[in-house]
Amino acid sequence: MPDGVQTAVLGLPRIGPDRELKVALEAYWRGELSGAELERAARALHRRQLVDAAAAGIDVLPSNDFSLYDHVLDTALLVGAIPDRFRHLERGSLELLFAMARGTDTAPPLEMTKWFDTNYHYLVPEVAPETHFSLDPAKPLAELREAARTRPVILGPVSFLSLAKGDRPLRALDRLLPVYEELLRRLHAFGAQAVQIDEPVLVTDLDVGVLAAVERSWERMAAAARGLDLTLAAYFGGLGSALPRVLALPAREIHLDLVCAPEQLEPALAALPAGTRLSLGVIDGRNVWRSDLEAIAARVEPIVDRLGADRIRLAPSCSLLHVPYSARREQGLDPELRGWLAFAEEKLEELALLKAGLAMGPSDRARLFAPAHAALEARRGSAHTHDDHVRRRAASLCDDELARRSTAAERAPQQAERLALPPLPTTTIGSLPQTTEIRDARRRHDAGELSAADYERFLKAEIRTAIGLQEQIGLDVLVHGEPERNDMVQYFAERLAGFATTEAGWVQSYGSRCVRPPILFGDVWRPKPMTVSWWRYAQDLTARPVKGMLTGPVTMMQWSFVRDDEPAPQVARQLALAIGDEAVDLERAGAAIVQIDEAALREGLPLRSADRDGYLRWAIDAFRLTAAPLRDDTQVHVHMCYSEFGDFVEAIARLDADVLSIEASRSSLDLLEPFADYPAQVGPGVYDIHSPRVPSSVEMEERLARAERHIPRERLWVNPDCGLKTRRWEEVVPALERLVAAAQRRRAATTTAVAA
Repeated sequence: MPDGVQTAVLGLPRIGPDRELKVALEAYWRGELSGAELERAARALHRRQLVDAAAAGIDVLPSNDFSLYDHVLDTALLVGAIPDRFRHLERGSLELLFAMARGTDTAPPLEMTKWFDTNYHYLVPEVAPETHFSLDPAKPLAELREAARTRPVILGPVSFLSLAKGDRPLRALDRLLPVYEELLRRLHAFGAQAVQIDEPVLVTDLDVGVLAAVERSWERMAAAARGLDLTLAAYFGGLGSALPRVLALPAREIHLDLVCAPEQLEPALAALPAGTRLSLGVIDGRNVWRSDLEAIAARVEPIVDRLGADRIRLAPSCSLLHVPYSARREQGLDPELRGWLAFAEEKLEELALLKAGLAMGPSDRARLFAPAHAALEARRGSAHTHDDHVRRRAASLCDDELARRSTAAERAPQQAERLALPPLPTTTIGSLPQTTEIRDARRRHDAGELSAADYERFLKAEIRTAIGLQEQIGLDVLVHGEPERNDMVQYFAERLAGFATTEAGWVQSYGSRCVRPPILFGDVWRPKPMTVSWWRYAQDLTARPVKGMLTGPVTMMQWSFVRDDEPAPQVARQLALAIGDEAVDLERAGAAIVQIDEAALREGLPLRSADRDGYLRWAIDAFRLTAAPLRDDTQVHVHMCYSEFGDFVEAIARLDADVLSIEASRSSLDLLEPFADYPAQVGPGVYDIHSPRVPSSVEMEERLARAERHIPRERLWVNPDCGLKTRRWEEVVPALERLVAAAQRRRAATTTAVAA
């Protein structure tokens, strides 16, 4: 067996193993850290990550994958796609970066949506016919200067424009390409030997124009990059019918995601041009289970024999941005479960083991891979992953258990009578600010410094305050604020059998926002009620309805690291039964409204349209199963956020929820037109909670007026975009006061119009 196979990584986690970047960012935003100090902290973190990856044995390391907020936003700044409302700010400044990310008092930020089918959010570029592209290479050159032997990572021009907002942004390609050409020349002159150009749009459904645009862009970039070793990286799926044309591009190396699309390997080998190198994405960059190194080596070895070691690189399927840093840090996990896991650190080690194993004979390789093999066998046979009662219950379900008793139209009068709400009812999505005091109390309780009784008293006081403030503000439907919940998924995962939660398993969601996705490793069931006592306490404090708040089964899956040893529909059905049991208990306790958040339903939609019907069948069935046992006079709300819904409305209608609340403010309510014929009620977000900016009451009223152009006011609710846990009360109270004032003025305008 020839040796010399190299390893590469497409991107590394960037928030820091202890969320160092989050801490520095938020200190900077509070004015406690200077811009220079923030940049020094970021550079130190980036350097440390590269040193650790090199020490793990990785041959090709990335640069320009690091970001203070978002790599798509960085690309917009790199090429000069700066909207006019920010043009007065200095190019290259932190002020401009964070204004575009978070908005200012006078300028709303860029829209935010999900990065393909992941739980990472990117900032949506704005490209207009008058956009003047120009290069600012300071960031990639600075990172290359700090680590000269790295491979800069650049989001490709066609993916950048395909992700942008505007009037057919791809028409701007010929104006944009000179900037990319100049960038490649500058990188080469600065000492770069190779550049990775990401074109993930290639794994989606492509029309002829997009593929032709990729070909045109690569012809020009390759001509400008003479002397540079260019890698084209596509991930999150397979290249499908575009594979032969992509392999024919003038790239030195093509990266294939062989975790999401293993079937593309053989066609790629058959069509690979002489001299082109393959980067094999064989380690899962999006999930946390240990790899089957023996199986990967058995698949790769014949390819190395066929092509030669110099034409093969081993890599994760995508950037490791989507996984936590180190499983070894999780000393609170069951040791058996921890042995099944591979976070970013362990995945780099797996690559190094694969490289070493491919250079060995069979017996030496077997010894090298023995620990990984033992962990896989232990997981396959573990009693922790199977529960016969759960499986029998899920298998016994029949189709009529997936539907409520009556249609939404038949349920609506019963709910209206029970709730007696005014027109344009006001509410929030669920969570209220998670203050420093709340986080500190939780920390002290978890550390044993605060007794369970004292912690409960503290939480009840927080709920009393939240209910009182909402009544004072004038909201019609209240929430208890969720002070007891650390996260909308983790809270339930900690109380459901079949899940484990981590101590330091942080991944970036957007900017400084981090989450710790739970690990769904076994069959799921609910040992006891999870939310009822908190809801009952809150409802006893007020005569206004308080929503019961649950996280839906699909979101529990999408925002967890899910087991890969069982079919997704089976896992979703188990979750639906467990969450449905909680919904029934809330109803029995007296809840008139139960909200089941499915924020991730749209993001789970497969990137290829041919795969979508199957997903939608089981995902929608899971939601319907959760709500099906509830009475007709119990109003079911569903919440979704930061997704494109235009091609998805029919699927949302099939959920059969009574009220749908959606993110809409960053898109200026443009996405509401498809909801004109939606059969139930809709609450479009009238202000963006991911920005510290507090819009005026007039601005919210104008948004409501625009919403009424698409949706009859008798079917409209008034609410923020999303939960308010990341905001401060100093922002939340005036924002909600203005929201209520806007709704009241619209009601008055309605009354006046009717009287006239």
